[in-house]
Amino acid sequence: MLSIEEIQARFEAQQYVADRELATAVFLMLQLQRPLLLEGEAGVGKTEVARVLAAVLGTELIRLQCYEGIDVNTAVYEWDYPRQMLEIRLLEARGEAKRAATRDIFSEEFLIRRPLLRAIDSTRPEPPVLLIDEVDRADEEFEAFLLELLSDYSITVPEIGTLRAARPPRVILTSNRTREIHDALKRRCLYQWIDYPTAERELAILLTRQPGLAEQLAGEVVGFVQRLRQADLTKLPGVAETLDWAAALTALGARRLEAGQVEETLGVLLKYQEDVAAMKHGGARTLLEEIRAG
Repeated sequence: MLSIEEIQARFEAQQYVADRELATAVFLMLQLQRPLLLEGEAGVGKTEVARVLAAVLGTELIRLQCYEGIDVNTAVYEWDYPRQMLEIRLLEARGEAKRAATRDIFSEEFLIRRPLLRAIDSTRPEPPVLLIDEVDRADEEFEAFLLELLSDYSITVPEIGTLRAARPPRVILTSNRTREIHDALKRRCLYQWIDYPTAERELAILLTRQPGLAEQLAGEVVGFVQRLRQADLTKLPGVAETLDWAAALTALGARRLEAGQVEETLGVLLKYQEDVAAMKHGGARTLLEEIRAG
């Protein structure tokens, strides 16, 4: 079993700078074999935790992207109806109509495994990492199904029976908190809030992910974004936007921040026209002056 320090080191080797709190949450998730619910604003690295953990453990990442109206056919399993019909037609064409009528076409051969069933029914030596992404976008009925699934890691297919995980998958759920997750589901999970990083940690993330970035530009980018998150905006930029903005500025040949170039690239950082307009009307220049004065 990996220690907390080893988890931090291996995450960093995968270009993910995890603080000790997050590394501790991952350690306990692995040690206690409990699902881990990660909440936080969009773009702070919740989804990336699952990808990096799968790489660290050398196992498969199975991702289920949640959305309003997600159902069993999308998330768990469905029958391969075209293959079932083709099988019947082939038997009938060979004069085996009686066999076609009695043949059980509802067998595992015709079962299409969707993410949740794939994770439960995995035969790999190392259990997969199951990412249930943006669970807050799913409806309460699907949340209730997850509650049952995570209690005993089994799925019942009426035509086949109950399929149980030989070794439970490592489950990570993420939420952007567009709505509150039900307490019953939260109680099944360990919980960790991922906040916007401090300036020091964000700089470390930026230099880890983009090691060729000019040092002065990296410092000014982080300083600008940190100040921007204190502004009254519709949507604050996450770490993902910081990384994208630094890459965009580098592509434009920037070695340090210039007011004109900042205003030209605000669309990389901000995703609402009202926020872009507010920063263009003197806001970006003021923030740039503040970080240089500081």
